[in-house]
Amino acid sequence: MNHISRKLYPLASIAAGVCTLAVALPASAIDLSNADGTWKFSVNGNVNVDYIYSSCEKDVKPVVTVGGACTGDANGNSVSNIGNGLLPAAISFGISTTQAGIDLAAHFGLYPGIATNDGGSPNLQASGGPTNTALGTTGLDVRQVYMTFGNKDMGTFTLGRNFGLFGFDAIISDMTLIGVGVAGSASGPTPANTTLGSIGFGYIYTDTLAQINYTTPDFGGANLTVGIFDPLNSLTEPGTPDVKSAPGFHGKLAWSQKMSDTMKLSLSGTIFEQKQTYEALGVGGSYQSVGGDVFAKLDIGGLSLMASGYDGRGIGTTGLYILSDDGLGHARDSYGYLVQATYTVGPVKYGVNYGVSRLAFANATDRATTPDLLSENAKVTGGVYYSLTKNLTLLGEVSWVNTTAHTDSALNNNSSVDVNVGAFLAF
Repeated sequence: MNHISRKLYPLASIAAGVCTLAVALPASAIDLSNADGTWKFSVNGNVNVDYIYSSCEKDVKPVVTVGGACTGDANGNSVSNIGNGLLPAAISFGISTTQAGIDLAAHFGLYPGIATNDGGSPNLQASGGPTNTALGTTGLDVRQVYMTFGNKDMGTFTLGRNFGLFGFDAIISDMTLIGVGVAGSASGPTPANTTLGSIGFGYIYTDTLAQINYTTPDFGGANLTVGIFDPLNSLTEPGTPDVKSAPGFHGKLAWSQKMSDTMKLSLSGTIFEQKQTYEALGVGGSYQSVGGDVFAKLDIGGLSLMASGYDGRGIGTTGLYILSDDGLGHARDSYGYLVQATYTVGPVKYGVNYGVSRLAFANATDRATTPDLLSENAKVTGGVYYSLTKNLTLLGEVSWVNTTAHTDSALNNNSSVDVNVGAFLAF
């Protein structure tokens, strides 16, 4: 286990429940209308299950991180689990209508898992005792509750809890979205309902945020989204979080164009910022978090090529504001990238991706006090995805994972191999 509080480790595996936005299937499994057709009700979702085997590092090296290569213990260095992959199971409800020329909609996304989880949540497990025991249950995670209103001429307003802009395109284009990727907490004795995929290994988790956004009408395939979000506290700040005097701000410029019947190009870029404030040892502290990402995807027939990258200061690694400063208000720099190629032949898709996330010291004092801070998370995943039917996919993946500390990177690194086979049913 990487050397940080076990309580925080499951937070590294809070993968996005974005199946209804990312899986190329009919928009809704069920569409219902009221008697006069003015309101439309829709339902869709997924159930996914994987057998996950991890071969973990036997000789554990100290690395201060949240999420990384798994490590063994006195009883061995191999782990078997059966659970969800990067996505939990999901059922999403939508309702929509048009009034006075304005399209109105509301959405509720519910994400149960299959892991035995006494904490009652797929993300924050109980800290007062063991999970994955008899008489336990799985949790229900309500990640999306939002409304939209607008039209093609005025643009669209989105208000409520929904996925953030930063890191969103990277995760919904990650081939391991319907698989497992890096096993995360599935390599431990108390697995959460999701794995890491490529979270912390090429991109930071987009997260679900309370937010108010406006998206412009489409202009030649391009649109701009700007908005504010409820400022998040740091998960790894040693002090006590303070109230924030201003919200976080984010924006996204996206462009997509079909070049021909067999070629499509999609590009996007996002930026965000938030001020982090806290109290430590009776003294107030703060730092400014600023980050952004870029994304590109080219589809040519059955070939799909994708690349994304992020860079920021005070944004952390794996999740937003995790290890984002030295605990004294001095922000750490971080960056990463993910490249991927997939090729589809008939019902079978073959894919490989490579991701890296890096974290830097804030200053020389940070280097002296936390010498084993994470330097780099890197992984390679190969996968095969077979569409047995239109809605059912059988899959297998292998991921080679490496986590390295700043202290003598040639020696202070942990490596692991994650293997998974499973099924993904979307509806």
